[in-house]
Amino acid sequence: MTTNQAFYDAFARGDAGAIEAMWARRAPVACVHPGWDALHGRDEVVASWRSILSGSSGASVRCSRPSAYVLGDSAYVVCGETIQGSELVATNLFVREDGEWKLVFHQAGPVHRRTERKVRTSGGGMLN
Repeated sequence: MTTNQAFYDAFARGDAGAIEAMWARRAPVACVHPGWDALHGRDEVVASWRSILSGSSGASVRCSRPSAYVLGDSAYVVCGETIQGSELVATNLFVREDGEWKLVFHQAGPVHRRTERKVRTSGGGMLN
């Protein structure tokens, strides 16, 4: 979904105006930044992005492995984020507003890598 990539491009440029323009104006919005409480409402969400991007000429951010799912006039993308060397997992939810995809929800958090458990046999059974 090109709108999702445009979001990450604006984030990488530190373009708060572009980020603000991507958020829905009529649909309710929410955002959960890593380690933050949930933010509700466009004003609170946009203010958080302005704060994050203030004084920044851009962050080292990259979207990886995006999977997009369209459900009529809504869509969501699940992807990886690499920000300043930290790996996160993110979900971005979009709705169609005036014919354009607009963000209504973004959540990112740290990735917890599960250690692969070895399969053992004991008495003919398999233990995971």
